[in-house]
Amino acid sequence: LTSAKISEVITAIMLASLAALSLGLRVPASPPSLDRRAALATAAAAALSSPLSAAAAAPDYAGAKAALAAMITADPDIGPTMVRLAWHSSGTYDKMSKTGGSGGGTIRFKEELAHGGNAGLDKMVAKLEPLHAQFGGISYADLYTLAGATAIEAAGGPTVGWRAGRVDALDPSTVKGPDVVTVPDADKGSPAKTLSHLRMDIFYRMGFDDREIVALSGAHALGRCHPDASGYSGPWTPTPTVLTNGYYALLLSLPWTLKEWDGPMQFEDPSGKLMMLPSDIALIQDKKMRQYVQMYAKDKELFFKEFAAAFQKLEELGTKNLKTVALA
Repeated sequence: LTSAKISEVITAIMLASLAALSLGLRVPASPPSLDRRAALATAAAAALSSPLSAAAAAPDYAGAKAALAAMITADPDIGPTMVRLAWHSSGTYDKMSKTGGSGGGTIRFKEELAHGGNAGLDKMVAKLEPLHAQFGGISYADLYTLAGATAIEAAGGPTVGWRAGRVDALDPSTVKGPDVVTVPDADKGSPAKTLSHLRMDIFYRMGFDDREIVALSGAHALGRCHPDASGYSGPWTPTPTVLTNGYYALLLSLPWTLKEWDGPMQFEDPSGKLMMLPSDIALIQDKKMRQYVQMYAKDKELFFKEFAAAFQKLEELGTKNLKTVALA
């Protein structure tokens, strides 16, 4: 080793020894046969092996997942909102400029929450704040995406691959302006314009193809629309807290007619209890999209497999250096 390298090592060991002393750890005395450097190395090992250091080095992702699952068990209706939060926090990605995505956890900032498509998500951000405080080593960005993956699994859906390592943005400087559309509009005036919007403005921008668009649309099996958020009203399926391929089967098998009401244009089933958005109906009016709707309606396992892959891809947009961690 060079003298400069040796000096760096000694300095590092001395700092570790000082850290051990500040934590109240005993620095072993140097036996006669050991020189000062060996004693400092022993102290450094003691500091690095302390429970405090180990806790700081290993965020409790499994504990966070368990806490999220407990929240959903207590109130199943928040599961679909967790999926929506994860989706919207990731859906800002632009593959051309390589900006946006889930990486910075920027949806927690009021500037992003103020985007029209994010109406109501401030409540979920607030609900997750105690968990972020409890599991302080986990970033907001990781917590929001882990919540989405956990909620899908809790709803009876597939296990979505999830990896950790997102680093939070410190301020909202990277939040895109409200004029930048980051989540789909349900209606652009005609089926052709709505489909073009879904493809060109939203999903192609993020790097998804038509098959992935239809797979991700299956998330509409979960949750419901609220007039005070999106303006639309009602659930897509009769089991809004359970993820199945029923969304596709209902799209194809029921006669959907325009709902007569004072709200925006939406469709209803004969019972008047279920609804579909213009963007949903557009999927079966387009020949290419319709074939994927038919595939997933017939094969739940295929839907689960391809939905899980597409959702993991969505949640990893705008990230780097992610790592696999233990979640159980």
